[in-house]
Amino acid sequence: MSKKIRVLIGKPGLDGHDRGAKVVAQALRDAGMEVIYTGVRQTPENIVEAAIEEDVQAIGLSILSGAHEHLFSQVNELLKEKGAEDIVLFGGGTIPEEDKRKLKEEHGVKEIFTPGASLKSIVKFVKETTEQGD
Repeated sequence: MSKKIRVLIGKPGLDGHDRGAKVVAQALRDAGMEVIYTGVRQTPENIVEAAIEEDVQAIGLSILSGAHEHLFSQVNELLKEKGAEDIVLFGGGTIPEEDKRKLKEEHGVKEIFTPGASLKSIVKFVKETTEQGD
């Protein structure tokens, strides 16, 4: 029997709009995953600490503030510092198309889901990137 996929959904920075994060968290739960939602206005340090403590396989960040490059970079660096680079980092929000490539190539982000992405595609991504074997 395989272990349940554990995912942390975080809202770093000062952005308080969390509806999208909650919708994604619910979709992942409905798909059988354990989801830890850290709430709004979290620091990258809080998010990485919680992810390690909760033994998650993935971190999903919701960023609408425009600070995506800075916040993803900080989370990625903290994961490296803590020896937790195996945690899949993904995110969503209002992130310009031209920034998506840089986030993936330079900041360890595996995927970015922008407004309009289907919940099914997010669930599929998390399942495929966190395959654990039996």
